[in-house]
Amino acid sequence: MSIDLPPAGASVSRPSSVAGRRASAALLVVLFASFMDLLDVTIVTVAAPDIAADLNAGEAQLQWTVAAYTLALGSGLITGGRVGDAYGRRRVFLVSLSCFAVASAACALAPTAEALIALRAVQGLAGGFLVPQVFGIIRSSFAPSAMAKAFGAYGAAQGLAAVAGPLLGGALVDADLWGLGWRTIFWVNIPVALAALVLGIRVLPESTSSTRARMDIAGAMLSAIAVVLILLPLVQGRDWGWPWWGWILLLSGLGLLAGFVAYERGVAGRGGQPILDPALLTVRPFTAGLAASVLFFGALASFFLVLSIYLQSGTGRSAWETGLVILPYAIGSMLTSGAGVALAAKAGRVLLVTGSLTLAASQGLLWLLVRGGDTPGYWPMAGALFLGGLGLGLAAPILVNVVLAGVPGHRAGAAGGVLSTATQIGGAAGIAVLGTVFFNGLGTPAAGGGAPALFGHALAQVMPWQVAAYLLAALAMLALPRTAAVPH
Repeated sequence: MSIDLPPAGASVSRPSSVAGRRASAALLVVLFASFMDLLDVTIVTVAAPDIAADLNAGEAQLQWTVAAYTLALGSGLITGGRVGDAYGRRRVFLVSLSCFAVASAACALAPTAEALIALRAVQGLAGGFLVPQVFGIIRSSFAPSAMAKAFGAYGAAQGLAAVAGPLLGGALVDADLWGLGWRTIFWVNIPVALAALVLGIRVLPESTSSTRARMDIAGAMLSAIAVVLILLPLVQGRDWGWPWWGWILLLSGLGLLAGFVAYERGVAGRGGQPILDPALLTVRPFTAGLAASVLFFGALASFFLVLSIYLQSGTGRSAWETGLVILPYAIGSMLTSGAGVALAAKAGRVLLVTGSLTLAASQGLLWLLVRGGDTPGYWPMAGALFLGGLGLGLAAPILVNVVLAGVPGHRAGAAGGVLSTATQIGGAAGIAVLGTVFFNGLGTPAAGGGAPALFGHALAQVMPWQVAAYLLAALAMLALPRTAAVPH
């Protein structure tokens, strides 16, 4: 549940600025798209127990249902941005939005867990091509005086999606409209996408980049395959019984990741435009920011999946009640995100460290609440989650721009793209690792017996790892610049 701001430093063409009603309509279209992107991350976690029951999905399959979307989204961001620069951001936006709508309908019709996972990957890839066009269209189509307001509206839409996700997901699952159950969480995308398509065809301006970027397709494929090989044994290892060849897959993924870096060095040496500019790895703020992003968003992405399962399967709450428990987290994030953005130019690093430490404290409080095996009341849970939301709002919206303040200006655009991708891949890795810790915890005896004790014991196994991830992220953040870069 994060509010992502666009990376600073990307160069875009500015053929003409839109104004008046057309500008408002164009902004509305891209906000629809960004709203759907985040909504589809948060809404699925609340519905996860119902998906598992209806499709007879195993624990690993539940992890993949969330991680496949996140991983595919991250894999498509940089390539999607370059495709839009080359072939027209309006055109790529409309095609990606159409694909996202079709994939959403297919997810709603998925007959098996395996089919849902594959379709979620397609949906995520469409989102990976869609999101960069939102940034590009705003930057290329709005006058500088209007751009700040446009990005402010973008941040507000992301915050609204963070609040709406758990509530809407819970309401739709509990309402069981027309007997569709969890499938309505995907059907809800269709009217939104159709409205955005019809309006977008009429009002979105076309723009391309003044410089044609070469597509590093091989680099994108290498990195995606490497990450999948790493995540596959982590997610499936428990179901497989941790065989020796699972560790071979993991080592192969790590080796392929090293090969990816070597390949990118070769692309850069030939004068090409690699997905990952190897020169960035020599910039200390960038490498520290990369580590902080993976740790921070890895802990965050896994949390809501395991929390939702605990609240519904462990404490007996309905999907709607689960959304209400999670709501204070989103409210806390919205309360501090505005202040975080406003103060980032003066105290960016302090805000990041404070936010990460606050999240660590929140997870520590949750550990105290669930470790005894009792069912915590609403207000103790809400208080701990509200504290975590306050920390998230301080750190998540400004992390990329604080990191970019320490990156040379001519590399800021490339660095921003890599960091945005790293947050998504970190999220997928967090779901793989911490989700596995949670499900392993379900397989060990819990004192007192009963669902609250069993699921509370499993969630308590995850909390120390989350605390450690946020503490390590805070440590990495100490190496970042003191203030944030100013988006332009």
